[in-house]
Amino acid sequence: MTTTMSRPNTPATPALDAHALVGALRAAFVAGHTQSYEWRRDQLRAMRTMLVEREPEFMDALATDMGKPPAEAYAADIGFVVSEIDYTLRRLRRWMRPQRVHAPLVTKPSRARLVREPLGVVLVIAPWNYPVHLLLAPMVGALAAGNCIVAKPSEVTANTSALLARLIPEYLDTKCVKVVEGGVTETQALLAEQFDHIFYTGNGTVARVVLEAAAKHLTPVTLELGGKSPVIIDESANLEVAARRVAWGKFLNAGQTCIAPDYVLVAKPVADKFVEHVRRAVFDFYGPDPKDSPDYARIVDGRHWKRLVALLDSGTATIGGQHDEKSRYLAPTVLRDVAPDSPAMQEEIFGPVLPVLTVDSVDEAIAFVNNRDKPLALYLFSESGSVQQRVLELTSSGGACINATMFQVVVRGLPFGGVGPSGNGAYHGRSTFETFSHTKSVLRKSARPDPALAYPPYTARKDKLLRRFL
Repeated sequence: MTTTMSRPNTPATPALDAHALVGALRAAFVAGHTQSYEWRRDQLRAMRTMLVEREPEFMDALATDMGKPPAEAYAADIGFVVSEIDYTLRRLRRWMRPQRVHAPLVTKPSRARLVREPLGVVLVIAPWNYPVHLLLAPMVGALAAGNCIVAKPSEVTANTSALLARLIPEYLDTKCVKVVEGGVTETQALLAEQFDHIFYTGNGTVARVVLEAAAKHLTPVTLELGGKSPVIIDESANLEVAARRVAWGKFLNAGQTCIAPDYVLVAKPVADKFVEHVRRAVFDFYGPDPKDSPDYARIVDGRHWKRLVALLDSGTATIGGQHDEKSRYLAPTVLRDVAPDSPAMQEEIFGPVLPVLTVDSVDEAIAFVNNRDKPLALYLFSESGSVQQRVLELTSSGGACINATMFQVVVRGLPFGGVGPSGNGAYHGRSTFETFSHTKSVLRKSARPDPALAYPPYTARKDKLLRRFL
């Protein structure tokens, strides 16, 4: 694992002319380059080939940028996208077929269909925490739906961004897919242009900027944000299993995951036992010193490292707390004695710091969650079916997972997205295809017969028949 990470200067597309770039893509779209099933299929196959053939280069870039262990880099970045492509390719022809719907008698003879058509030119803005996955997975659906794409990787993971900018033009259709590197300046230039859809993954602050820019053109937007995803653990839970699954979900990618468990609300009588099981899980995963483990990632940059270290003052580090600025290391950490209004409980942590708070009842935990913004994910560990149902019914979250963490995103048939401040819109599987498609309602009606019933003058007999058949 790379722990001393070099960083190139923030990349930028040379002499970016955003207006010309978007205009060229729109011309390609209008010319019909992306419409056919064959083009869409070939682009998805080419993306898959890129990920397979250039896997070592992606692994190196992810290790350099974030110290990602190879297993995590493959499963969460590369392999996830390959699986998404395979799932889409097996179903794409069926998704593209018009869908028949019932046409009422008054329209006969006629046929009613729902037709999925591409939106046009779309913008995908990706974050840094899973820089391959979160750029390419939305692009899978955008390509499957037949769109031209501007892809904007994150400048924070500069090595991965540079690699994507180099490889995507080698494999995908350069008339229809463009990569723009850079930072705020380049993103602002792109947002000033008119797109047919914007797909943004990141934080709420930037999401508001994206929405404001999109509003000027009435451009639809999908926002995949985050928030403080809670874990509720009641007394009936299998504490050893809960601890291992919470620790895995929290410390994967050093906690830099939008659906990572953000904090734990555990029943007071079992809180100490749960924390001890977490301690054992951390030891089992990463050994006596996680800093030496090849399976533990690093914080992406110095700014985020300093922010996370400052959060340690929100409580007592019962587990972990060790940190090293030079290598951007922060140990897997559990905080106890955390006040609900402390800094660690006011913002999404997005790092390997896990506050553990105690509650007297499940109802208290539900009230705690409901008094805060709706989260992207909610996790519950309980062997009680009634408790499971109660929590699901009385809380709102983008998604939920019972007796596990993170695995809800693996099910392609479950749309992934937030609610309220944690985002809007959804993707994964068919939902990504639908996100980047317009569902057009089409009625085909014969010119004959053409009964006078529908036309004035309206008589009592016509009125009676219309009321009967409408």
